[in-house]
Amino acid sequence: MLQEIETKVPKTTEALHVSAEAAQAVKNILAERKLEGYALRIYVAGSGCSGMQFGMALDNNIRSSDLSFQAEGVQVVVDEVSIEYLRGAKVDFVNDPQHGAGFVVDSPLASQGGGCSCGSKSEGHSHSAGDSCGCGGGSCGCGN
Repeated sequence: MLQEIETKVPKTTEALHVSAEAAQAVKNILAERKLEGYALRIYVAGSGCSGMQFGMALDNNIRSSDLSFQAEGVQVVVDEVSIEYLRGAKVDFVNDPQHGAGFVVDSPLASQGGGCSCGSKSEGHSHSAGDSCGCGGGSCGCGN
């Protein structure tokens, strides 16, 4: 006999940390584009040798199954699949004179999705001077 069960996504904010700098950058973008009622959606965009690749979007289509929380005055949403790879992650906004400004997702679980051994080093991920990738802690294909 088959029995239908209901599953629930835990609605906790401890899974993901958004820095004050990242939240302020999102607020600035939302204000500049006059987007009221939008949230920052963080999601798994794919995986490769270096692990999970994360994406971000401004979204006003929040589903009931999404994890949703406030971080420094910004609504953040994550779908029920992506949250499993974002537990313990930190989202930051950096403005590096050599590499430019952008968001960085540093997830301790980012390397779990990689299916090959091409020299990925998601822990302590870094680049030498002149190298750049916008990887967010192991989500690029640079092999670092």
